[in-house]
Amino acid sequence: MDLILWRHAEAVEIPLGGDDMARALTSRGEKQAARMAAWLDRQLPDSARIWVSPAKRTEQTALALGRKFRTSPLLGPHGTVEELLQLVQWPQAKGCVLVVGHQPLLGQAIAELLGLNASECAVKKGALWWLRHREREATAQTVVVTVQSPEVL
Repeated sequence: MDLILWRHAEAVEIPLGGDDMARALTSRGEKQAARMAAWLDRQLPDSARIWVSPAKRTEQTALALGRKFRTSPLLGPHGTVEELLQLVQWPQAKGCVLVVGHQPLLGQAIAELLGLNASECAVKKGALWWLRHREREATAQTVVVTVQSPEVL
């Protein structure tokens, strides 16, 4: 199974008393999302399943990819690693799943899947981590396929 964790691109700051879920991408964030989506579209299998947080900034990031996606509140800013992994059916699912979400959830999932001592990995805005579950010599492994940032594409 392949799991791609894509952090939403740069969004406007939340105004005092404002709705965090309604934050939109900045013009820089729109460019980040477009750059990453162009790269990802060339790599992503047609059969990939795409899950997105219902926050406006994550939906805008996913829309840059131009593919159908489903939203889940489990991927929102207060979601847990356990909920994320259950939703994508890690590691039993076949094929590829893309998740567009938030920090610290994505970084926490990466740290857990890679068995890191840290409680989370830093994930830049607009960047993605592509992880793969595989069996080698009767041992389950999670490997990093790639880490991409929109600034280097």
